[in-house]
Amino acid sequence: MILAGFLLKIPEDLIRAFPDRMVNIHPALLPKYGGKGMYGHHVHEAVKAAGDTETGITIHLVNEHYDEGKIIFQAATKVTQDDTPDTIAQKVHVLEHRYFPEVIAGLI
Repeated sequence: MILAGFLLKIPEDLIRAFPDRMVNIHPALLPKYGGKGMYGHHVHEAVKAAGDTETGITIHLVNEHYDEGKIIFQAATKVTQDDTPDTIAQKVHVLEHRYFPEVIAGLI
């Protein structure tokens, strides 16, 4: 099962039925900025507020906890002082569009 920024928690019985068979993508370099409520602009605002110099994407297996499954792939991009949450989002989208299809194809 391939998810793409799926925001709802997957029921544990479904996770048990498909162990290590569900993949999701997160707009940060986990374990930073993961967990309930950390999605989309919330992540990019947190990256900016923390003054991080890089961010990126994490493709991971889904388990019973938000954003805590085994990491399959990460890619990073630089964050400059001039970046805003919107420009950070644009940089992250470039990574998502480039790598998510490749990683999924490799898993299939």
